[in-house]
Amino acid sequence: MNPRTWSFRTRYLAAFLVCVALMGFALYAQYGMHLDPCPLCIFQRIAVCVMGLFFLIGGLHAPRKTGTRAIYGVLITLGGLWGIATAGRHLWLQSLPADHVPACGPGLGYLFDAFPFMKMLKLAFTGSGECAKIEPILGIPMPGWTLLWFVVLVVWALVAIRRSVR
Repeated sequence: MNPRTWSFRTRYLAAFLVCVALMGFALYAQYGMHLDPCPLCIFQRIAVCVMGLFFLIGGLHAPRKTGTRAIYGVLITLGGLWGIATAGRHLWLQSLPADHVPACGPGLGYLFDAFPFMKMLKLAFTGSGECAKIEPILGIPMPGWTLLWFVVLVVWALVAIRRSVR
């Protein structure tokens, strides 16, 4: 089964399953491996969910017109760019020397409750000490893996737009 011959629907539904698998692993890491997610991890999860939702809707809709397909591609790309920015910031925080790492801050739940949305985003992206912890999987930190998957999924979504209609 050659993925280059798959229809738009099959490509988008396959990408949706990849997003489900990524979220499944995130939940396994949280509850099975006891790795508590930092605020940036949670924002990356939200980006995966947004992309997965638009992959699912696009796959079920399976529009025939390239313009309509492009709308799904743009929405997925926006979610992917949010994820890429978040994962990039997370990797940057992890690369800081120990004496430059920001102090640990409150959890995301508290930030949501205590601050207006934009202030909460600013505080979350400033990062905290918990965001600088590195838990490598196969030698690559988790934000590195998510960055890779965000890029792959965005490219996959954009390539599927150009797939000819049968």
